[in-house]
Amino acid sequence: MKMEDDAPVIYGLEFQARALTAQTAETDAIRFLVGTQSLKFDNQIHIIDFDDENNIINKNVLLHQAGEIWHIGASPADKAVLTTCYNKTSDSRVVSCAAVWRMPSDWETGSHESPDDTAHNPQILELLCHLDDSAHGNAACVLWEPMGDGKRVISLADNHALLWDLQESSTQATVSSTATLEGKGQLKFTSGKWSPHHNCSQLATANDTAIRGWDLRTMSQIYCIENAHGQLVHDCKVKFWDVRNVQEPVKTLEEHSHWVWSVRYNHSHDQLVLTASSDSRLILSNMVSISSEPVRTLSGRRGAQAKEPLKDSVVSTYEEHEDSVYAAEWSSADPWLFASLSYDGRLVINRVPRALKYRILL
Repeated sequence: MKMEDDAPVIYGLEFQARALTAQTAETDAIRFLVGTQSLKFDNQIHIIDFDDENNIINKNVLLHQAGEIWHIGASPADKAVLTTCYNKTSDSRVVSCAAVWRMPSDWETGSHESPDDTAHNPQILELLCHLDDSAHGNAACVLWEPMGDGKRVISLADNHALLWDLQESSTQATVSSTATLEGKGQLKFTSGKWSPHHNCSQLATANDTAIRGWDLRTMSQIYCIENAHGQLVHDCKVKFWDVRNVQEPVKTLEEHSHWVWSVRYNHSHDQLVLTASSDSRLILSNMVSISSEPVRTLSGRRGAQAKEPLKDSVVSTYEEHEDSVYAAEWSSADPWLFASLSYDGRLVINRVPRALKYRILL
């Protein structure tokens, strides 16, 4: 018997986790990668395949022995290649590193059916190259060029943004240009996002309470929103900005009761926005007023009544998590499906409600 279509599917990892990404280069299978944060045991990358027909999850586990994973990214061009930012102890202090890895070529042959076998003989990621530059401090995240050929990544390390060129099947990385955060005190980037617009020539970064935009061709700052948020962009609010006028946000959402850790636009329908918070909730909003899709007031079907234009609204609040939800990601293969990850290692896969899906499509 097929499960109810909108029911969530839950998968539990045995370790804590906060790193999640969709496997970007995979457009057929619905696949996510999760990185764990264990201080005692070898850390792992769980390859999560969602079987849409039967509403079940299949998984494979790869060992990431380098350390606890804080950020994970998937190559847009090669589904076997990924990056991690991880902590390791060096001379009794914790250092944050970044590296490019390749999955073993036969990872898919790891049997879905007998997890005991893979537990005794787990496969190990192959290190392709380090993205560390000792001169540039601790890595916070690595960002692949959106829709790129898998040859360019940006790493944010302390107060530096480094643009790397990956050569020779990603086994070598060279820094092609850098941008530095100037100012008083110990300035540090906390996160960033490579814009898919403007021919992928722009980067947005967060540091302290400020959001900055950078032109990657000149590595110069193009805008700065000084006090975008209170306390480290963690003030329970989600703000939408028009970077052509950064005096005021064009929209503010105040639906979460604790810090918001992850905000993700849907890749195909950008009015759909996921927000994940340490209030243990995931919220799906429909932000029609600032969508790039034209508002259609007339129904396309003859004789049908004109539809009311949709208004900005919270579509659904998902409460399957019991711990802080640190990450949410849309599937690369199915625009109506998304995953969320809470710190206790619970991964939940949900779908956009069908009524809204058809309303957007029809």
